[in-house]
Amino acid sequence: MPSYKIKHLTRYAYAAPVIDCANQLMIYPLEDERLTVKNHEVSVSYNPETAFFTDYFGNQVGVFTLIKPHTELLIESNLDVVTHPIQFPMDEASAETQWQNLVSLRHDVGYIDFLTPEASALQQEIWRALSEIVNGADKPLKNALVLSEYVYDHFEYRKGVTNVETPTDEIWRLRAGVCQDFAHMLLFMLRLIGIPARYVSGYVCPKEEGVRGTGATHAWVEAYIPFYGWLGLDPTNNCIVNDGHVRIAIGRNFTDCTPIKGTYKGTGAHTLTVSVHIDNGEPIQPVALPEEPVYVREVEQPIVPINSYRKYVNWEQQQQQQQQ
Repeated sequence: MPSYKIKHLTRYAYAAPVIDCANQLMIYPLEDERLTVKNHEVSVSYNPETAFFTDYFGNQVGVFTLIKPHTELLIESNLDVVTHPIQFPMDEASAETQWQNLVSLRHDVGYIDFLTPEASALQQEIWRALSEIVNGADKPLKNALVLSEYVYDHFEYRKGVTNVETPTDEIWRLRAGVCQDFAHMLLFMLRLIGIPARYVSGYVCPKEEGVRGTGATHAWVEAYIPFYGWLGLDPTNNCIVNDGHVRIAIGRNFTDCTPIKGTYKGTGAHTLTVSVHIDNGEPIQPVALPEEPVYVREVEQPIVPINSYRKYVNWEQQQQQQQQ
């Protein structure tokens, strides 16, 4: 069984002291039969008290506030986990029976959120494209795999062309993006054909060269397969999710799963650095380990008096997903 040590660092350096910094953390692994957490330690600058709650989707969420003035905020997560192989679907029921099962879920409160596609002016255009590759005579699992492969083949993995608010329509037109965009595109397609699908945030743990999404948090999709349950599909790497992925949050989309976000009072001028390093106990050859930090963003704004109030959703903290 694979084991991984995952270090996730997020650092803010502010151009002037800021105060009343309230933050939400969704960096706690979802432990189940596929994942055993041996140890997890999260440290935050100035050691604020962190309160925890479980959200609607079952994610553990931590919240803390720094009231006193500070010019730097460092959040460090050190995670030690063991992953377990999944049991693949036997897929024994007929295609007709499986599609009927999915139809029966349309008014089930546990699935409604994962069956509703994002509003899109291009829905008909996308549907016409999918009608050439989707086959209702095939089982939902086969169609889900076909759609995941379609996203992998027809969308270019390219950083810097999208952000956390880029809608499906724009991703479709660009035919490019990063793992968050690949996941959102697959979510839309699966929901459009009646397969419940949910967004997953976590880490991809490479064992070989060429894995996309290392060095930052990763994103993929879980599709509901009748008489089996949720099956992870990673369209960024064109694979079924097995023991090389570690989940930290699930939801309808990225907004439900943002690893770190918050607000504060003070200047907007700051620099953010983010890095994720994963150690699987063996050197990954021939790929060299990334130099830290793997993501740097500097926001330049005039420094204003500390007593003027400004509210910032930590856009750049969310944009770490865009560096996958």
